[in-house]
Amino acid sequence: MDNPSLLNQVTLKFKDGFKEHREDISAMRLMPDKYLWLGSDETSTLERLYAVDSQTFDQHKQFLVANFIELPMPEEQEIDIEGIAYSDYYLWFVGSHSWKRKKPKSKKTDIENIERLTKLESEANRYILGRIPLIDGELLPSCPHPKNQNEQLTSAKLYLTHRGNLLMDALASDPHLGAFVEATIPGKENGFDIEGLAIYQNRIFLGLRGPVLRGWAVMLEIELEDIGLGRLLLKKVGQKKPYKKHFIYLNGLGIRDLCWDGEDLLILAGPTMDLDGPVRVYRLKDGVNLQENVLSKPDIVREIPYGNSEDHAEGMTLFTDFTQKPSVMVVYDSPAQSRLQGDGDVIVDVFGLG
Repeated sequence: MDNPSLLNQVTLKFKDGFKEHREDISAMRLMPDKYLWLGSDETSTLERLYAVDSQTFDQHKQFLVANFIELPMPEEQEIDIEGIAYSDYYLWFVGSHSWKRKKPKSKKTDIENIERLTKLESEANRYILGRIPLIDGELLPSCPHPKNQNEQLTSAKLYLTHRGNLLMDALASDPHLGAFVEATIPGKENGFDIEGLAIYQNRIFLGLRGPVLRGWAVMLEIELEDIGLGRLLLKKVGQKKPYKKHFIYLNGLGIRDLCWDGEDLLILAGPTMDLDGPVRVYRLKDGVNLQENVLSKPDIVREIPYGNSEDHAEGMTLFTDFTQKPSVMVVYDSPAQSRLQGDGDVIVDVFGLG
């Protein structure tokens, strides 16, 4: 711990069956009740851990999303969960909404791998923006609202379409993003890719890893309407549109995660492409009152270390309640081997916010 901003390291203890996926955790959110919720970009499950102390999260429990929300494809097809948020007894999560390109494999010939690089895929489960009732650390298909017994909490998702969902349909004609939605560019090649999720009251903020437009990252703001039967529709919130766009200058980086710190929005930023590069935490002051059609330049509050083809920061969550000083816990994709302990543990970092 020779980095002065590194306050602590925390061990996440998963069951042995999650050994492989501890290396591709892509989203997390810590709740006031000390439960930590996590998602992987290679599964269709949500993971729950509990803080037994300030340095250890244990008692792993896995929840199959398909037990709460109907998926368009079998649960073996990943949702590619990239963001987790909580609001009013609902746990929300979002898939990447992205295309992907097949990777070269070491056991294949150059000719075979070059052929693999021509293969593009769009998987229907990746277009899930959903919510599940969360009561006392447990996910439920539906239940009465704890503070209003006349209100029923229900699992639901944004209505799906042939292009993915209603949001993708709306963005297809957008002057900034439409070309990327229609061009089927993979997420890790500056294509359309959702990687951040934050909710304030009834407003949902979606941070885009890509595209980054001439150095400017994009964040979308939407509101949803529940029409029953597990279906959510977009409301009109922008200028005659069902979304607002916010342009944020992150020095050419894309958004990797979002979380609230009071009324400020913390942004974890990293490269859009599949490469090693700068990773930073930015603070967008008074983010809850962000206006449409304004170019925002948030402050850099923390540089996050990154490795050589490893330790790529993917998710963050406030950790202030444990450290008693402003801080965030950060989880990594492709963690360094030194972070992997035994058959199920992975070590993550806690950084001060200064």
